[in-house]
Amino acid sequence: MDFSEKEYYLILFITGASPNSVRAISNIKSICEKYLKGNYILEIVDVYKSPEIAQKEQIVALPTLIKKKPEMERRLVGDMSETEKVMRGLGILS
Repeated sequence: MDFSEKEYYLILFITGASPNSVRAISNIKSICEKYLKGNYILEIVDVYKSPEIAQKEQIVALPTLIKKKPEMERRLVGDMSETEKVMRGLGILS
């Protein structure tokens, strides 16, 4: 399946510049640029700066990555440094 033709809409919820947040941002951006280049929107939400968005999305643990598109919504919670786990969660790997 060619993932480069699907448009992905992702929201990554983080807590400021914590080590987990920095690692999550770096890994998610790297995966997106390598596998989804030109076909993704990545929104990064710092829950300290935008708690209302986190509340609306019912975020209970951080970091959390929400895949809004394509297909059904999926949530990945916790350590985003495991590239294979993140790719499976996004549907890039089966």
